[in-house]
Amino acid sequence: MRYDQLRSIGGRIQNVAGDLATQGERFHSLLSWRDPRASALFVTFCLVTAIVLYVIPFQVVALLFVFYVFRHPWFRTKLPLIPASFFRRLPSSADSML
Repeated sequence: MRYDQLRSIGGRIQNVAGDLATQGERFHSLLSWRDPRASALFVTFCLVTAIVLYVIPFQVVALLFVFYVFRHPWFRTKLPLIPASFFRRLPSSADSML
């Protein structure tokens, strides 16, 4: 019984480590310009975010973030977030092996 439990825990840990490695490879491909369109979008987003955070005071940004997090469930959508969908579509080395 203990061996089976250890085996199942080890399998779960290995799956989580594989998922983390895949996300790291996607982030690396974003920064290494493997997909030029996605990298250009990311750099543009970072530039616009830096300008906005420089112009708007931190308290206002924090307040808007709190309002966004605590919004009413009527205003939430069941679709996945756009940044998560964008990041999930980036290539990883597991995708290139297939």
